Amino acid sequence: MISRRSFLGTGSATLAALAAAPALAQGTYTVPQEHMPMQVRLADDLPPGEIHVDPNRYYLYLTQEKKRAIRYVVGVGKDDLYEAGTFSVGRKVEWPSWTPTKSMIERDPSYARYEDGMPGGPNNPLGARALYLFNANGYDTALRIHGTPKPWTVAQSISNGCVRLVNSHAVHLYDRVEKGAKVVLHPVRTRA
Repeated sequence: MISRRSFLGTGSATLAALAAAPALAQGTYTVPQEHMPMQVRLADDLPPGEIHVDPNRYYLYLTQEKKRAIRYVVGVGKDDLYEAGTFSVGRKVEWPSWTPTKSMIERDPSYARYEDGMPGGPNNPLGARALYLFNANGYDTALRIHGTPKPWTVAQSISNGCVRLVNSHAVHLYDRVEKGAKVVLHPVRTRA
């Protein structure tokens, strides 16, 4: 298991390509500078192309060569909906459709109007891009790393279990992740 110290490092300037990126379905909201993706140095040398999510700090790391990573600010599952574990990217989708699970509808009956699905688009909860997480047996877990039309919801425990990014950041990540990439959702630390 990788410790939190594995991801402590020094950050460089935010990624210039995203500073000027058009906002996808986020209206007039301005993403705070501290939420912009940035290059960071890792304490451990991890294989490039992996995704590691630290739910305690709301960071997603896309590992690169020579102890480097791109760090994104994310939102994670609320309460006990966050599911730690090791997965792989089994599918990648641009402007994915969304269908709430039965348990989501039970928790929030207003989702019932979408029980037959919601087409992809700027108001879809999965945003501009989605990485579908599969388990070791090759089955879709219903967990996603995806964009959001509500960029102000990152940096908190708010989702129904998925990991969410600002739409333009989701596009940036999506373009750099290969199908089959390893994804580690690290555990939430127990609070005393």
